Amino acid sequence: MSDINTIIEALVQFRDERDWKQFHDSKNLATAISIEAAELNELFLWKNGDEAEKVDVNRLKEELADVLAYCLLLANKHNLNVKEILLDKIAANSKKYPVDKAKGTAKKYNQL
Repeated sequence: MSDINTIIEALVQFRDERDWKQFHDSKNLATAISIEAAELNELFLWKNGDEAEKVDVNRLKEELADVLAYCLLLANKHNLNVKEILLDKIAANSKKYPVDKAKGTAKKYNQL
């Protein structure tokens, strides 16, 4: 069993022990991702580059874990293979952002 599947199983067990599946429809999971991502962004709010790199690592771990947990639960709800969808996205982005055009630039693919 993969590490990702082990994590998903632990999340599902945690959720089910508390009877929270009833709250985990797609809309609420997507909303939770957005809210937790906002909390992650808040760690960096009003900080310049150097300050942002010195963010409280424990808080960063907590907020990243929240975002990742809801992402994994949403993927699981729709029977999506997380490894597969991430690798597919990397392959698609490789085509949109070829190295010879995208290396060293932050331009969007349609501006390369």
